[in-house]
This record gives sequence, structure tokens and C-alpha cells, in this order.
Amino acid sequence: MNVVGHLRCFVMVAEELHFGRAAERLGMAQPPLSQRIKRLERELGVRLFDRSSRRVELTAPGRLLLDEARDILTRVDRVYSVAERARLGESRAVRAGVPSDLGGPIVAALIAAFRARRPDLRLDLREAGTAEQVRALAEGALDAAVVRHPCDGRDLELGPMLGRPLGVLLPAGSDLAASPEVHLADLAGRDLVLPPRAEAPGAHDELLAVCRRHGYAPGAVHEARHPEFALGLVLAGTAVALVPRADDTAGTAWRPLVGEPLAWRTSCAWRRARDPEHARAIADFTAVATAVLRREAGMTPLDAAPARRVVPRPSSGFLA
Repeated sequence: MNVVGHLRCFVMVAEELHFGRAAERLGMAQPPLSQRIKRLERELGVRLFDRSSRRVELTAPGRLLLDEARDILTRVDRVYSVAERARLGESRAVRAGVPSDLGGPIVAALIAAFRARRPDLRLDLREAGTAEQVRALAEGALDAAVVRHPCDGRDLELGPMLGRPLGVLLPAGSDLAASPEVHLADLAGRDLVLPPRAEAPGAHDELLAVCRRHGYAPGAVHEARHPEFALGLVLAGTAVALVPRADDTAGTAWRPLVGEPLAWRTSCAWRRARDPEHARAIADFTAVATAVLRREAGMTPLDAAPARRVVPRPSSGFLA
């Protein structure tokens, strides 16, 4: 038995003391309403109304139960209200993944730009590597992501491909630091520091393949999840790091590579949304993210030759 529905019928009849008017307010016929009241009386084991051809009155048990029934219905309505707010809150948020090495200033700029474009939406940013982001998109745990290529883009929509050239971070005392540019082959014999392969396997393998084609086969590859650990390896003189443009930190020097043979390739990725409003929210995020990556990170479209070299705003971590 639908207890809540039957209690609503009971309260309505108690307020009207007339089955016909109560049925009209409930949008139902009178006979089914009478049947519901009888079923409720049988379930509770008490008579709720005294009926006669002229009038309907609450019985003593009916009067006792009326306040309780109203309280139950109020609580039930509150439950539905909370559930609706939770549903709307979830639907009015964009869950987006970003690489862990994107850099603090770029993340802050992304949040500010999205807030300016869509103040009605909440942006839920999550730090994750490309492989994890692709899985989360497939599982529906993310709405959009900023991924590094190559990656498994099956069943995903992709935004414009952007490139971010990589240079080399060296110990300041290295002989190569005296040159304005460095050839990849000049790094021969030195170990290399890279972000963990598990975060972006395709980009990791592609970078090493390009290094080998240009004459640089690292003696060892050290995986550094945190920029400070990678920086320590560079400062110790045991390795170099291939990273986007970075400010020289005490004891280090960043130099561009001749011919810019290496670049991180980045784009937004998302799954097609069925709900039009959700699709518009994702489109707004990807448009904002693409603009911020170009403006703040100095990324350039790979399908168009840049008119000039862009000097990006420094990031908080040298691997950004």
C-alpha cells in the first residue's frame, strides 16, 4: 500500500469533510478516494471518519492521527525537496580534469575565466593524468578533461589541438647552459627526468622516440611526480628535464631546443552529452580552457603557424 498517498487522501478529506470536494482537489474521482480511505482504515485498524448521507466527521482516532499525518507529509515533502536540490546541484556543475603539472597560475586563470563566463555553474576541477582522465570520461565520472596526446580518443570529442614547445632544464654550471639554444643530441650521456609514464603513456613514449631520432638516448629515465623532486635531480647534476619554458631557479638554467623538435600536444576532450543544457555547459568549459591555455600557457594551434614565439606567463612548477 502507498502509505504516503493514502495519508494525503486522509488529510484532504479531513480538511474538507466532504469526499466530493476532497476528490476534486486531489484530481481524482470520488469512488477511488473512498476506497483509499477504507484501505487506510483497515491497515491502521481504526475508523477515521463517521459518514452519513449528510455529513462527514472525524472520529476521535482520526483527530489524533491528523497532526501526525500532516507531520509525516511535511517530512516527505522535505525529502523530495532535498533530493531535487541535490539533483540540480549536480547537474549545474561541470566536472573537469586537468593535468597535475598544469601550473597554479594557469589553474587559477581557468577558474576565473569560467566563473566570468558561466557564473551560474560550479566548476569542479580534479587533478589527474591523461590516462586516468580518459577512464573517468568513459565511466561518466568527468564531463570534460584537458588531456595530453597521443591518447585513446575513441568515443571522445576533441577540441583544437594545441602545442607547447619543450626546452631543457640544466644545472646552471653545465657547459650547455652557456649556449642560447641546445641541440637534443648535445644531451647524450645525461639521464632524463620526466613525469610518470602512467599519467600519459602516449606522450611519454612519443617524447622518448623523438629524443632517440635526434640522437639523444638517455642513460636512464627518472620519473618525478612532484616538480621539487625533479628539480632536486637537476640541481644534483644527475639528470636534465625536458619542460616548457620556465624561469631560471637558483642553480638551474632553462634553454630552448634548436628547431623545437619537442612539444606537449594538448586538447580538451569530452563525451557527447545528451542533455542540451549539459552540452552547452561542457562547450563553455572547453572554449574557456582552450583560450586560457593559449593565453596563459603560451600554447599555439598546431594547424596554424604562429606569427611569433609566445613567451608564456611563468607557472608555479617547473614541470608545468
